[in-house]
Amino acid sequence: MPTAAHDAHRHIGRLPSYPFYGGPPISPDTTARETVAELFDDLDAERTERALVLPNYGVPDPDVAFGLNHLALEAAQADDRVRCGLWVSPKGTDHDRNTASLALAGEEGVAALKTSFLLGGAVDADDSVEELERIFTTAASKGLVVHVHTSPGAASDVDQIGKLVEAYGATTRIHLVHLGGGMSGHMKLIGGRFFDWIERGLQVYTDTSWAIGFAPAWLCQEIQRRGIGHDRVLFATDTPWGDHAGEHARLAAATDDPELTDALFRGNFEALYGS
Repeated sequence: MPTAAHDAHRHIGRLPSYPFYGGPPISPDTTARETVAELFDDLDAERTERALVLPNYGVPDPDVAFGLNHLALEAAQADDRVRCGLWVSPKGTDHDRNTASLALAGEEGVAALKTSFLLGGAVDADDSVEELERIFTTAASKGLVVHVHTSPGAASDVDQIGKLVEAYGATTRIHLVHLGGGMSGHMKLIGGRFFDWIERGLQVYTDTSWAIGFAPAWLCQEIQRRGIGHDRVLFATDTPWGDHAGEHARLAAATDDPELTDALFRGNFEALYGS
């Protein structure tokens, strides 16, 4: 049986059917949980001891992700195993929605603000600069983490997301999910950028959800070779878009160092999101 773990990235809520990529309407999030009770059943079955729960997102209707903030918050306030992240948007058109979301930033159980450029906006876009400033300064003032999606190319590429680390990482803890996103993201982060940021004192973290098979083992080797970064990497599943069994097996196989294994699966979550 897999060792118990803390999950630093999973979602709650089911998305409406949508014609992704020009196809017919589909509902690919087949393991999505629509209720807090269902989420807790999954945590029990997985032996997940702690979890950061975030609103599910992915369809280009801003009200969907924002509308699931209440469910993530409900989960965090119903069970001490759970902390939540609130959905916020980098788009200027979501200013009022962000205002409502940020008003909840001080609520019990909130540990992060979750944002992504998959649904629009860009680091340097005129209509995103003000919202990003609000997001990061609010996180810093409230002691929250900003949880940011990465994927290769376009606005979510590490080349772009890295600008946020440079601009805000000195004052705000930033969690870059998916280990930079795909082959190119892994190469950029593990190949040097991640460790360079740490050496400069920037508060950057990552998780191994969606990581390509070679990447977690290489990352662990680089952590041991460089002697830094052991406290900046977290286990995560990205459920329902990832799966607990596969993500757990991949990271567990990445290192045979018991201290590093404990940090990846438990200790780093507790340091970043609370025990």
